[in-house]
Amino acid sequence: MTATVERSVRVARGRRGGASRPRRPGSSYALFLVPGFAGFLVVVVAPFLMNTGVSFTDWQGVGTPHFTGLANYRELMGDAEFWASFRHSLFMVVAMAVVPTALGLVLAAALFDFVGKHFGSRTASVLRACFYLPQVLPIAVAGIVWSWILAPEDGSLNDLLKAVGLGSWQQDWLGDPDIALYSVMGVMVWVQLGFPLVVFMAGLQHVDPQLYEAAELDGAGWWRRFWHITLPQIRPEISVVLLWCTIAALKVFGAVYVLTKGGPGGATDVPSYFSFTTFFEKTQVGYGAAISTVLTVVILALALVALGFQSRAENAEEGGGR
Repeated sequence: MTATVERSVRVARGRRGGASRPRRPGSSYALFLVPGFAGFLVVVVAPFLMNTGVSFTDWQGVGTPHFTGLANYRELMGDAEFWASFRHSLFMVVAMAVVPTALGLVLAAALFDFVGKHFGSRTASVLRACFYLPQVLPIAVAGIVWSWILAPEDGSLNDLLKAVGLGSWQQDWLGDPDIALYSVMGVMVWVQLGFPLVVFMAGLQHVDPQLYEAAELDGAGWWRRFWHITLPQIRPEISVVLLWCTIAALKVFGAVYVLTKGGPGGATDVPSYFSFTTFFEKTQVGYGAAISTVLTVVILALALVALGFQSRAENAEEGGGR
């Protein structure tokens, strides 16, 4: 009788243990991806597919769209204004990706390696926050302030030039077709500089300080330490910043809209603003959709190529390390 009871208790415990066996972690993690995936479908994929469908039509935004096939894309390939806007985007890539990345590298290394050591980490943090402040400001506010600064009459920049005896350098910074694009580029360098700086300073936190100490003991100056230690150690951060800033430059809209509205005479027009005016001012919805579709494909292709090169470089480094 006792043996029978003991066997019954063991069986019951085994059943309870089997019933309360924990579920494998991988089986429940996928549920947390569902909201994000659903949001991605609703916010990104569905609008893109709808926009692509509209790009194959001739439509003014009201009435029934008339299917025209590839007519909008054929017209786009021969549109001089479209290609001019893309050339302006290349200038924006220089202003928002190349220049901020180069300046951000030097400034981040200087703040981390010089200011932080000689004046304290708090001073370096304050300066970092000052450089990052333009990223926090709404682009509409920053654009309005810069339009006041660059105004041809009573603008702060022209008044400053006149006060220091350089009145001959006064310009209509945003109204002259020859210099308007460069003025917008200067504003975008100011806006974009803080992002690379913060990313690079975060990357420098993970560099082994013994590398700098060893180089300094060997007599290496600041520039040689920067070139042979800093740059190789934060190469992944550089790749991410260049990719992120290049995409931001290709789809820039707010600064152009606030500062120049694509003028004067289309001198600062970019594809996103060109698509906007085609949509809402010319009411050529199908043609505007074609412009935005091409821009999206270009950005997507650039991102995939850049990620492919980055992955190949990381695999090569891992193979060399072995």
